[in-house]
Amino acid sequence: MIELYHCVDARSFRVLWALEEMGLDYRLHLLPFPPRIYAPEYLQLNPLGTIPLMIDGTVRMTESAAIPQYLATRYGPSPLAVGIDEPDYALWLDWLHRSEATLTFPQTIVLRYSQLEPEERRLQQAVDDYAQWFLSRLRHLTRALEDRDWLCADRFTMADLCVGYALLFAQTLGLDHKFSPAIVDYWDRLSQRPAFQAAKAAQSLAAIDVAASAPT
Repeated sequence: MIELYHCVDARSFRVLWALEEMGLDYRLHLLPFPPRIYAPEYLQLNPLGTIPLMIDGTVRMTESAAIPQYLATRYGPSPLAVGIDEPDYALWLDWLHRSEATLTFPQTIVLRYSQLEPEERRLQQAVDDYAQWFLSRLRHLTRALEDRDWLCADRFTMADLCVGYALLFAQTLGLDHKFSPAIVDYWDRLSQRPAFQAAKAAQSLAAIDVAASAPT
């Protein structure tokens, strides 16, 4: 069975959502965020201390945009992947990698310097600058959605899922009020998917289980 090490609504949500979209069996391990500080024993499994960590037999992966690609191709064929013989194959790969490198990266800086650092180390200029970086890059998503509901191949794919996580992260950071109307509609389509809702429910149930088992 696939095992996923996950923190609530963190990058690993991409993997949890992908598992639900694929209908794959998995075991979810919920960790406090950031696990390298609050669950140091996790470093024995993933010395990076980052999430996600997905274990599939002998396969171990830690990149949140690569894992959905792996799942869609390893356990396919699936419409969630775009095949190399399809016209939008390159576009699919581009959005998969853009979701993390271009959209999620600046959000992590905003999170760090607005919430995670001690008060005396928080930097409002970094928060403002990197929030604007994210929002500027988001304009390309608005342009991409001008004439389509999904990013490539005329269907929902793992590219939409990975970009969709960046929109979920934007909500966490309070940046969603800057979404264009096209992105608001796109986010509505994404967040109404049954697999998205199932992933949300799975992490909520796991959080309840963790709380119930915690020592009093």
